[in-house]
Amino acid sequence: IYARPVNDYLGITELTDNVGLPVNEVLDIGGWDIKKALKLFLKSNSTLYEWLQSPIVYLGDSLFADDLRKLMPEYFSLRAGANHYLSMAHNTLRDDLQTEQVKLKRYFYALRPALACLWIVEKQSVPPMEFQHLRVMISDNKVQNAIDELLEKKKIADEKALIAPVPLLNQWLSNTLDWCKERIPALPSEKKYPDELNNIFRKHIQP
Repeated sequence: IYARPVNDYLGITELTDNVGLPVNEVLDIGGWDIKKALKLFLKSNSTLYEWLQSPIVYLGDSLFADDLRKLMPEYFSLRAGANHYLSMAHNTLRDDLQTEQVKLKRYFYALRPALACLWIVEKQSVPPMEFQHLRVMISDNKVQNAIDELLEKKKIADEKALIAPVPLLNQWLSNTLDWCKERIPALPSEKKYPDELNNIFRKHIQP
């Protein structure tokens, strides 16, 4: 997340509001202008809420990040977040985990959002970003053991490693997503107002 000089925001010219570098098998680099980021925060964009929880920070403005972190519980839409993670996990399970050989990393692309969705439905709070904190939602020891086996394989595998599907995990994913889908409509979905975010914007573009 970056901020331009204050004068850039006072003109009529539309500004580019993101930066990105080509994605390869190792790097996935992108960024948003502060105004875009705050608009997305208002809309409960899950990627931004995850960025704010990342344990890895190469360079950061702790004051800006802390201002947003304080507002996360208030601004996060439980229903929007749960629907986002439900869709992500469902699409990965359907599209990437049904063939004779599947990419190992794709299991975590399904498991993490499924667990985040389950967290939201059960705990009604912002889900943590880190997988080890999310997996406490799993009470089945067999499922936990299957995940441990995948984590061990992941330690020595490259990004393209293939494995046979794990029926136990596929079934757990399917059951969990169906269970969550039934309960998401009952989650609160309150409209939030941008006043506090406008104040943060003005505060952090000041020279």
